Amino acid sequence: MEPDPKAATGPSATGARPRWPWPLDALAFLVIVAGSLFGALFGALLVLGWAALSGTPWRDLGFVRPRRWPLTVLAGVAVGVAFKLAMKSIVMPLLGAPPVNQAYHYVEGNSAAFHKLVVTILVGAAFGEEVLFRGYLFERLGRLLGRGRAASVTGVVVTSGLFAAAHYGGQGLPGVEQALVTGLVFGGVYARTRALPFVMIVHGAFDLAAAYLIYHGLETTVAHWFFN
Repeated sequence: MEPDPKAATGPSATGARPRWPWPLDALAFLVIVAGSLFGALFGALLVLGWAALSGTPWRDLGFVRPRRWPLTVLAGVAVGVAFKLAMKSIVMPLLGAPPVNQAYHYVEGNSAAFHKLVVTILVGAAFGEEVLFRGYLFERLGRLLGRGRAASVTGVVVTSGLFAAAHYGGQGLPGVEQALVTGLVFGGVYARTRALPFVMIVHGAFDLAAAYLIYHGLETTVAHWFFN
């Protein structure tokens, strides 16, 4: 799961980054934030466009190649699925969340909706949200606060809060609670590794496990594993 320190791809991966004047950087930030209101994927694409135009190395956004891809994928899937089961059966019941996710209840038994949701998870959540909330925001906060421990903790807290808030409109309070916990975990892992691939895989596996439980009508069963 350790990234390859020599593997960096994208614009200016080996060159010096030209510095934009701060008004242009601020404008780019506002454009990306505004664009993300149309969806995390659109915001992530704007981030990649900003990186290309500003000469920001993709490594600074967490795009680093793992040393062992098979191990990274297997570990990411295992962690993501286990994390989802723990959230569904322990954490969310303790927070008083209902056993059924009403925002996505329509997916139960609906194969067309399930397959559409799978694509949305892989493209919009695992890729889009991680590029936006972990890669980009950590890079921006790092430029502002530095790379010390206090800065990393601040980055995890701030990005997790924004990640949670972004889920209110579609999923209500239970969605905010779950996103806050997952944001803290994903953010903590990213702050430690500064590598997006593993976090993307964990995020994708987490959400795909959630979709599987919903589609097969297993949410209530798992939610009552430990609490009735």
